[in-house]
Amino acid sequence: MRALRLVYIPMLFALVVFSIFSYPLEANAQENGEGKIVYIIPIENTVERGLEAFIRRATNEAIEASADHIIFEINTPGGRVDAAQNIGEILQDVDIETSSFITVKALSAGSYIALNTDNIYMKPQANMGASGVINGDGTAADKKAQSAWIANMTGAAKSKDRDPLYARAMADAGVDLPELGAPEGEFLTLDAQTAMEVNYANAIVNHRTQLLLELNLSNAEVIESELTFAEHIARFLTDPVVVPILLSLASIGLIVELYSPGFGIPGSIGLLSLVLFFYGHIVAGLAGLEAVILLVLGIGLIIAELFVPGGILGFVGIGAMTGALFMSTDDVGHMAMSIGIALLASILVSVVLFKTMGYEKGLFRHIILQDATTTEKGYVSSTNRLELIGLVGKSITPLRPSGIGVFDGERLDVVTEGSFIDTDQPIQIFKVEGSRIVVKYINE
Repeated sequence: MRALRLVYIPMLFALVVFSIFSYPLEANAQENGEGKIVYIIPIENTVERGLEAFIRRATNEAIEASADHIIFEINTPGGRVDAAQNIGEILQDVDIETSSFITVKALSAGSYIALNTDNIYMKPQANMGASGVINGDGTAADKKAQSAWIANMTGAAKSKDRDPLYARAMADAGVDLPELGAPEGEFLTLDAQTAMEVNYANAIVNHRTQLLLELNLSNAEVIESELTFAEHIARFLTDPVVVPILLSLASIGLIVELYSPGFGIPGSIGLLSLVLFFYGHIVAGLAGLEAVILLVLGIGLIIAELFVPGGILGFVGIGAMTGALFMSTDDVGHMAMSIGIALLASILVSVVLFKTMGYEKGLFRHIILQDATTTEKGYVSSTNRLELIGLVGKSITPLRPSGIGVFDGERLDVVTEGSFIDTDQPIQIFKVEGSRIVVKYINE
């Protein structure tokens, strides 16, 4: 028994020592995020609906992977308000802790996205703000839109316990904050140091490694979300600048094809532009199967119009295609502007092509009747009696200016060029135009 005690005492002592020294190691490992998962989601370039679709997918992946933290690396000049609002809603619904890491800038819609995250970290040279609502033509939005956006900005700040005054100043140029470099009439933009002073930034970090250390996640598993090829294409194709270009190429390509023999490069470019437009909007979640069906129906009706007279099918087909375009967007104003630009471009191209090429070539030669009942082709509407020119006779009725004259014993319906000639006056035929015989008074 005594021998057993001598054996257990050293073992117990070793266990106690091991527990004492290993506890700090385990605590330190937990503090550094060992065993945790961090997702890095980039927010770059223009904020549009394609970016929204990517963020929705990436955050869902993070949730499914039971991530412990999501970091949004932001470098954007802003973009569409509706896309930013939807992204903000996505972030508010995420139960995982979120942080924004502003690497260069988070302006306009980008600042709104950052305000919807739990923490904000900035590189020393980064800035955020300048969030006024600007229309596509560069002018300020109407007061209703500005008021709604200001409410969104201040609401996002309040939801994360930030002072809403500075969020309001970012979107409302009427707020006077000269001490922060934003006197009345200018939107507030915060640099990293100022953002720290007003408690909008948690810390200034130089790189991602330092950020992970700041978050006690230096040993966590880091997963970087990347755009798929389809999402890259969708982000480009749904850009507000690219949409009117695609629609213009589609309309111009199909117009030029009408003047070209066969189906060639212009028509292919037009169809490809139309396909790219709908592909990008489908990937971005803006267009559904119903829009594609309506588009195909519209194209079918326009093709049928080439073989069925009347014009009704063509108008219905154009209406169906226009409806498909509007079904593929949630910004009716921008879509209307894009369609207007495409329509104007196609009209200008049509006028130029008609003046330079006419309609004797291409598809027009099959749908426009080009035969004419000309004299050169043997068509004569009435006998053209040119032999009467020069004959002299007399009027047997008053010519007011039309009447009857007699020439070599033949009564003829004649007309003057407007003057009145009384009965039994000498007249001479000087012009014959089909059945129209023109006479004039002569002095015998």
